[in-house]
Amino acid sequence: MTTRTSLKLTDERQLLFDRASEIVARDASDDPPRSDVIDAALTHLIESYENLENVRDAYPPQTVKDCCNTSVLRMRYRTSLESQWR
Repeated sequence: MTTRTSLKLTDERQLLFDRASEIVARDASDDPPRSDVIDAALTHLIESYENLENVRDAYPPQTVKDCCNTSVLRMRYRTSLESQWR
């Protein structure tokens, strides 16, 4: 496993960071460090996946798809989840 210490910020990635920072910030004057924004995004992804797994048998498949599909996690069939990221 290679640990990277730098992160190239394309214009699109910078916009994503800016939007995510606004969500993580306590208020309009807060400017959270990128590490906090990344931690929050990773935690949210993991929790979203776990939440999706937990409701799959409680609701009809179409309801779960309608509520939980994102560009990162997509429900393809009732029996599988598909990651669209990368």
